[in-house]
Amino acid sequence: MRFFQSILISVLVVAPTLALSGNPARIPGTRTRSLLHRIPGLPVLPTLKEVQSHRVSESASLNLTDIQFDIVVGQQKIKQLFYFFTIQNATDFKTKLKDNVAPIVTSALQMLSTSTQPIVAVNIAFSQTGLTALDVTDDVGSQEFTAGQFQSATELGDDPATWKPELAGTSVHGVFLLASDTEDRINTQVAALEATLGTSIAKVHSLLGASRPEPNVGHEMFGFLDGISQPAIIGFQDPSPGQAATPPGVIVIGKDGDDQAASRPDWTIGGSFLVFRQLDQMVPEFNKFLLDKAPTSTDLTVEQRTETFGARLVGRWKSGAPIDLFPTADNVTAATDINTHCPFAAHIRAMRPRKGIPFDLGTSNMIMRAGIPYGPEVTTEESQSNTTTQERGLAFVAYQSSVNDGFVRLQVLWGNQENIFGKPLPHGVDPIIGMPTANRPNRWVTGMDPTNPAANITYSTTFVVNRGGEYFLTPPISALTGRLSQ
Repeated sequence: MRFFQSILISVLVVAPTLALSGNPARIPGTRTRSLLHRIPGLPVLPTLKEVQSHRVSESASLNLTDIQFDIVVGQQKIKQLFYFFTIQNATDFKTKLKDNVAPIVTSALQMLSTSTQPIVAVNIAFSQTGLTALDVTDDVGSQEFTAGQFQSATELGDDPATWKPELAGTSVHGVFLLASDTEDRINTQVAALEATLGTSIAKVHSLLGASRPEPNVGHEMFGFLDGISQPAIIGFQDPSPGQAATPPGVIVIGKDGDDQAASRPDWTIGGSFLVFRQLDQMVPEFNKFLLDKAPTSTDLTVEQRTETFGARLVGRWKSGAPIDLFPTADNVTAATDINTHCPFAAHIRAMRPRKGIPFDLGTSNMIMRAGIPYGPEVTTEESQSNTTTQERGLAFVAYQSSVNDGFVRLQVLWGNQENIFGKPLPHGVDPIIGMPTANRPNRWVTGMDPTNPAANITYSTTFVVNRGGEYFLTPPISALTGRLSQ
């Protein structure tokens, strides 16, 4: 049985490539190096062989030939373009979606081996207004998706005035996600798609993301290794030590762990809700804040105090090592004061509360992060003036089967709250993504000084500014030739 399963998977991987003959949207060529980085410290993706031999229960089984790749790959892409569009001629678009776009959409299985990866990996997702434009009126089970992200901008803590006009409102119908190892190859794919789709769509906005240059590959713009806390999807990969084994339905619609699986439209099964946010990062201002506000009550140099302060704000050192396991130095009270190692307010602890809360959160709030940095490195002039003059940041991408249980809970209930679950020491909002409000222009955090965890640090600068975003449904590949093109 295992032998025939392996043959079937191999055929399904190769079949899409065979179907591309004569397709003007296709970029020909054979890949000789992977589209993905292997970043030390990040969870390792399974190999094609491991997936072929993986034993999973029927309820947890994942059709990796039907799941779009970005849902499970995570933050290991070299370059990725987000191409936002509006549908202008639905009839024409549906025909080309079925005949030209669907055959080049890259599955999760294809990405697990360099030999099956395309020159440019292509994914596509649709907003609620995009589905409406295609005359798809099914209830997909997400109020947040139906309303659109701009509708809840204030609730999320955003200032709507900072949103790019092209991303504000509900004018974005869909997004292509194009990943490759060079910008030229991505541009070639864009040209092929535009020529194929013609006037059936119009470009609204685009954003090119790229991994940072050595030695910062895998690190976001503030300098910290990103993507360490990804869930391990049961049936797809075995968890690494400390990695949360997560039912597939927490990420993939309609699978075990999706609380609304029974009511989902059949064509959505194998898809996922994509949250996109273009997050500008004020790096020079953040670095100045670290320098000015680093606690001085320790016997450390200025540089060491700054690095320690940054690590406590994030919850990890820039290398990715957790502050909980690697504090700055020995401390007599470290073993008993649970706010001495990893502060309650630290970003990674706010995003995944653990010790110090009265119950087990489980895994229903897990998200699969798939973002990528964008923009240039900080210039000498910006560093000297402590002022950002060029756009840079994180193209935040997260997948989940419930936008409310996933992203919204993390941002609104955990990131923006000053005291999650009534912890014994009020901690303040998440210092990285916690947003100010009209009634709270200044934010504060505690736990940043390991010798005085109750010390309060107040600040008014916002280090992460959302420039816009949207909620999308990334459908299974089969839906592109089925419900969405009918």
